[in-house]
This record gives sequence, structure tokens and C-alpha cells, in this order.
Amino acid sequence: MHQQFENRLALLKKVQQTLLTKQNKKIINGNGIFDRYENTVLTPAHIPINWRYDLNKITNPCLMERFGINAVFNAGAIKWKEKYLLVARVEGADRKSFFAVAESANGIDNFTFWEYPILMPETGVPDTNIYDMRLIEHEDGWIYGLFCTERKDPNAAPGDHSSAIAQCGIARTKDMLQWERLPDLKTPSAQQRNVVLHPEFVRGQYAFYTRPQDSFIEAGEGGGIGFGLAPDITNAVVEKETVIDPRVYHTIAEMKNGMGPAPFKTADGWLHLAHGVRNTAAGLRYTLYMFMTDLNDITKITHKPAGYFLAPEGDERIGDVSNVVFSNGWIADKDDTVFIYYASSDSRMHVATSSIKQLVDYVKNTPADGWRSAASVNVINNIINNNKTVFENSNQFSAFVK
Repeated sequence: MHQQFENRLALLKKVQQTLLTKQNKKIINGNGIFDRYENTVLTPAHIPINWRYDLNKITNPCLMERFGINAVFNAGAIKWKEKYLLVARVEGADRKSFFAVAESANGIDNFTFWEYPILMPETGVPDTNIYDMRLIEHEDGWIYGLFCTERKDPNAAPGDHSSAIAQCGIARTKDMLQWERLPDLKTPSAQQRNVVLHPEFVRGQYAFYTRPQDSFIEAGEGGGIGFGLAPDITNAVVEKETVIDPRVYHTIAEMKNGMGPAPFKTADGWLHLAHGVRNTAAGLRYTLYMFMTDLNDITKITHKPAGYFLAPEGDERIGDVSNVVFSNGWIADKDDTVFIYYASSDSRMHVATSSIKQLVDYVKNTPADGWRSAASVNVINNIINNNKTVFENSNQFSAFVK
């Protein structure tokens, strides 16, 4: 029996080591805006063996998995001490989510988890579930983690075991190891998910991007990406939320939308990555989109390309919640490279790369939504006619239309 144990353990280690050291290659022939990669960067199989298995021959002679992992997804991201860190949402087979840090030397592959998951401190009302952390290096010197905390709705009817109250949890750290839990964000909205802290003070206050919607599933009236200010992060209270990016009929964000990671500051404006949700015959479809806000007035959208920036493709469409991509983490390197970390179908993590230059070009020069089919055709016709002008003095244009 002991030899079988050793053989099985050796096989588990070999298989995982092969996974952790696999090189991730860029997929060629992309769209010119970003590049996808062949392999996922985090999956349940990346979780350390000694988290999942009791490795004692006496108490676990058959080497059974004692703590199953269902999914690894929706990771916040940060460049820390020259390492690329992902604070992943790890969901156990018991449906509870927790946070764990995985690091890579190049941001593309060979991600390995730190020794222990994060034991997030609790408030006076314990969290039933926590997930989807956004990491923000704020100008006040702290690294903040904003995440969703869910607790059972105390007003739920007897027998209702699904109604929950979702709020924005706030924690901060100086070393990514020790976390100080602050009181949950208070806003006029009954529920809050997808809250992001702006990395700079705005009029001397902490600025929050919120989602002022009363329900996770119901579209409700109004809604969209909101904005509000709080003078004190240690007791953060937003008195007023203003919608800066509303939901719009027959778009990728007609059902709901929310911020992804904290925005990047560029010479042209603040670059934002968000997600939009629309309904389909197969259920809700999540895609990513981008927009830019003014440097001096971060509530003013100056550019917003039509449609989605990134949508699920191929195997990305399959998982616990199918037809979904979601991002709450990206990293801008000093050489202008941008690492976009996104989850697919609430199951695993991927990476795509671009650059600040490409993303600014995309946001500023891609046509905005015209809201009507005829307007979309006009955009295509303008592109065709402009291309005719470019090639009018040559015989090359005919090659594009054959």
C-alpha cells in the first residue's frame, strides 16, 4: 500500500511540474489590438498538491483528494518586486471562494502559488463568500484590495437559501502578505459588486467606481457604472452615486455593466476596461469593452469604441458559466507592454498582451456606436471608401474585394 502511495504521489508531482513549467506561446494572426496565448495561465490543476491532498500515508493511505478545487478565475493583478502577481479567486468544491496569490517571472507562464492562501480578516458580520478582488496601488502609499463580500439576506423568506446581500469589501496591505480589513463600503445602493478604487485622489477624496443596481440578475431601471467620492477610506461612505457609463438598449451592455481593473493613466486620458452583459437564447453573455475618460474630469467619457474589445472564443466559451469572459486585473509594464488577465466561463485564467500605444489607438480611433443598423453599415462604407482612396493610384484595391 505504501508503494502505491509513493507511486501515485510521484505521478501527481510529475504531472503538475509539467504543467507549471510549460511554455506559453503567442497565437499568431491576431486582430492587431491584442494577442491571445495558447495556454491558460491558472486552472484548478495549478493549485499546490499539498493544499488538496493529505500526504500522510497513515491518515490517507489511498492518497485521496481531501479538498477539491472547482475553479480558479477572476484574478486581480499587480507587478510586485519584479514579479507578476495574480490574486486569484479560488473556488472549492464546497462552493466557497477565497483568495490566493500566484506569481510568474514573465507574466505569461510558469505561475506558481505562494505557500498559503490569503486568510482575509473578517468584519463583525462574517463573510459567507468573498471573490473578484481588484488590486489598486493608491497614491496614499497603500495597496488596496476591493472585492465582493456576500452574506445571506437576513430578510429572506423561510426556505430561501439563495438570496444574498452583496457589498464591497475593502482590505489593504503594504507587503501582499499581511492584510488589514477595513469596514465595507457604504453607498446608497442596496447591493454592490464590481467596485473599483481610482488610484489617485479626486478633489482630495477617495474615488470609487460603483455599480448602482439593486439586483445581480435583474436589469432594473437605469443602472450602469457609477462614480462617487468618500473622504475617509477607513470608514468609506459614498453619499451620492452618479452613473457615468449607462446601460443602453441593444448593445453588449444592455443587461448590466461593471468596471474591470483600476484604469491606467495615459497622456491622452484614463484607459478603462469594463465588462458588459447582454441576454441571449443561451443565457447571459459577458464580454469586455474599453473606454477613455478625461484627465481632468474622470467622470467624462471622451472615447468609447462600439461593441466588445474581447469576447469568449473556442474553449473559452465552455465552463461553469458558459459564454463569459471577465477581467479584474491588468498590468502595464515600463516598456509599454500591457498584460490583460481574463477569466473564461468562471473556470480558468488566460492572458492577452497589448501595449498602451495600441490600446490608446484602439479607443481613440475605433468608431463609436451609432445605435442603429444603418449607422453600422455607414461605418463599413466609410472604411471601404477610405481604402479606395488609399489605393486609387494603384491596382492593389481589386485584390481586397475578390
